[in-house]
Parts: sequence; C-alpha cells; structure tokens
Amino acid sequence: MNSASHHDNAVRLIRECGASATTARVQVLQLLLAANTTVSHQALMQAATDEAQPLDKVTLYRVLDWLVTHGLAHSVTGQDRVRRFGVAHVHHGHAHFECDACGRLFCLADRPSAQPRTPPGFEARHIDVTVHGRCADCTHAGV
Repeated sequence: MNSASHHDNAVRLIRECGASATTARVQVLQLLLAANTTVSHQALMQAATDEAQPLDKVTLYRVLDWLVTHGLAHSVTGQDRVRRFGVAHVHHGHAHFECDACGRLFCLADRPSAQPRTPPGFEARHIDVTVHGRCADCTHAGV
C-alpha cells in the first residue's frame, strides 16, 4: 500500500468513528498503517520528524492515546517496558510475539484459542497474550 492510500485509509477510519480527521491524527494513523507491526513512541517520533509537518512529543502522545481510546490503535508493553502501538483494525483481539534476542514485538494474526475462565464476580475486559522466543532474523543470524 502506498503513502496516498495509507493517507486515504487513515482519513476514512477516523471519520468512520465520527471524529474530525485532523492533520496530526491522520499523520500518526498513516505512520501506524505503514509500519505493519507495533512501533514505539520513539520510532514514531523519528518517523514524524521526517514528515513535512513534524509532531512534538506531547501531540504524538495525545494522538496515540486518542487513537487507542477510539479503537483505531492498540498498545502493548514489552519486557523492556516500552509501550508500542499498532493499528487495531488489522487484528483485533490478537496475540503478540516478542523476540527475546532483539526485543522487537510483532502482531500475530491468530487470536488466543480459548478465553480463560475468571472467578465468579470478575469481569474480563481484554486479554494480553505475548509469545516469547526468537524472531526469524535472530534465528537465522544465530543470535
């Protein structure tokens, strides 16, 4: 998918949730759509500085929180305690794979196969499943 189609898709997704497609929202969602994996705030900040209209850190945090709140993005925290973001509509309710060698975090297409039972009176809102191991790059590199 090219940059123009990422832009059009970002605008469409934001408008579908009944919100205004501001420049910052479109820019951040467009970056997430182009990433094809989860990305950190720092990586998004770097990508945003390469754009025609760079974002400041606070605006980026606010837009990411807005995207998560409105169900357009999801966040997951790795073992390194870095919060990473990905597009929510791609794989809703999915698991992640975290490489123990390089620390990258990938979205998996499969949903967890079973909903764990909670004790009586408990209400589950979401499940975070992370598979740990070595990614293909690290496996092939012998890391």
